[in-house]
Amino acid sequence: MNPPPSFPVAPSQERRILPELANRDCGALIGFDIGGTKCAVSRVRDGAIEEIIRVPTGNFAKTFATLTEAARRVVIENPVFGISCGGPLDATRGVIVSPPNLDPSWHGVEICRLLVDKFGGQARLMNDANACALAEWRFGAGQGCQHMVFLTSGTGMGAGVILNGRLYEGASGDAGEVGHLRLAPEGPIGFGKAGSFEGFCSGGGIARLAEIFVRRTKTTPAWFAAEGKTTTKQIADAAKAGDPLAGEIMNESGQRLGEALAIIIDTLNPERIVLGGFYPHCHELLAPAMRAALAREALPHSLAACRILPAELGETIGSHGAIAIALQPEI
Repeated sequence: MNPPPSFPVAPSQERRILPELANRDCGALIGFDIGGTKCAVSRVRDGAIEEIIRVPTGNFAKTFATLTEAARRVVIENPVFGISCGGPLDATRGVIVSPPNLDPSWHGVEICRLLVDKFGGQARLMNDANACALAEWRFGAGQGCQHMVFLTSGTGMGAGVILNGRLYEGASGDAGEVGHLRLAPEGPIGFGKAGSFEGFCSGGGIARLAEIFVRRTKTTPAWFAAEGKTTTKQIADAAKAGDPLAGEIMNESGQRLGEALAIIIDTLNPERIVLGGFYPHCHELLAPAMRAALAREALPHSLAACRILPAELGETIGSHGAIAIALQPEI
């Protein structure tokens, strides 16, 4: 039987030795990071978080079987599982409800029960943006602050909120679904809503924004791929190379990003906003329009109190988040 296709496990930008994890048994903490594009299983080894496997996200049965087989190789007795997944979720019951960026076969899955039935121990499910917020707050760019918003952008868009030194999850565990905010009456669809923050500023949304620009200008640049196959990376690379249309698309996204951040700053008055997802790789394209929109839209005193920083944990932030969930019941 051939092994399942998998992404190579990307090395961290640096191996982060985390003092609070130094005495943990290997296999006692297991992370499951479930995303719209890829899934990963992680563990703690020698005081650092490492990924065991990454696989493309497919239907639930096949993907879950691959992930649990990888976990079985390292798990020990009475493990604690942290599961990071896009919302909406029923975090209290440990149920994946209906994330728009997952195959429908994942909808309604009682993932915590399934893992405990298979391995014993404990399992906790959390919105992926909240999990990544915990990770950056405990291990990355948010260390030492009391009020932080983490913004994630990949296939979808969301935020995790730290208030008064604690994760704020809301009444149903769904706090931070900023991708659903409508920024304009019309625009690319994200989170099921035209003109939403996710539509303008997520990785998938920027690709849809490109389709709108191409139709509007009646041009077909060399970097554009029809039938929804254009990627944000292709657009960003073209913009960096000086393509004017790609530059306009990234400028529009940067402006909308600034408008949304102004809402967050005026509402929550955070001391830091940490931008994850593809933002650290595209900041030079987004920042000028973002800063102009912030200066125009945000309350000056609140804006002056807030630092906007790139996320530090790189491509393994989802796995750091999943382990942070496993640690969360203890703090």
